[in-house]
Amino acid sequence: MKKLIEYVIRLRNPHFRFDVNVTGHLITELALNKGKAWLRGFTGLLSGIRGRQLMLGTGVRFFNARKIKLGKWVKIDDYCTLSALGTGELRIGNNSGIGAFSRIIISTSFNLLGSHIHIGNNVGIGEYAYLGGGGGLEIGDDCIVGQYFSCHPENHNYDTVVLPVRLQGVSRKGIKIGRDCWIGAKVTILDGVEIGDHCVIAAGAVVTKSMPACSVIGGVPAKVIKERTIEPVFNYQN
Repeated sequence: MKKLIEYVIRLRNPHFRFDVNVTGHLITELALNKGKAWLRGFTGLLSGIRGRQLMLGTGVRFFNARKIKLGKWVKIDDYCTLSALGTGELRIGNNSGIGAFSRIIISTSFNLLGSHIHIGNNVGIGEYAYLGGGGGLEIGDDCIVGQYFSCHPENHNYDTVVLPVRLQGVSRKGIKIGRDCWIGAKVTILDGVEIGDHCVIAAGAVVTKSMPACSVIGGVPAKVIKERTIEPVFNYQN
């Protein structure tokens, strides 16, 4: 069974190999859990969600499913909410996963629809994420993201004290995150920010302005700490 399950997992992740300490009991439990996720995913596809080999956790909720487009081997963990209330689509690319209790929501207001959310291929987002799409959110391929990640592509206007902030409307510029970024736990990215390719963002950072490619970023507000090397490295491990 170990070889069979390893083969199936490699369809999603070609580099996967079980640790030598993984027992047959653990593999059986894994197979049962994945089987249930695939069955829930099949039910989701029947309800109108677009995707292939979809894996769904318990209690996953979709809104405006006709505008949700999921790639192949997408995994949505327990109690996530995906809402495509917007003018564009909510897209998640091939082999990407969303951690449990996350909310991927283009917008919540019926009187001012948001734009879109596009998440690339091979992206992993940790538990308890909140991703909004008011001004548009784009996350490039091969990004890995820690828990409690939040993106807010929208700001409240607050120019005057004559009116309550809630009555002054909002501004929307959008957020773009390049490919191959590593984003730590509890990072917040605000409206108008563009993150270049190959960036690393330290845990707890609040990113309020755009950052160049190949940067290591941290702090509140975030700033560039150093640049990453562009020299090839040959001793890495898969």
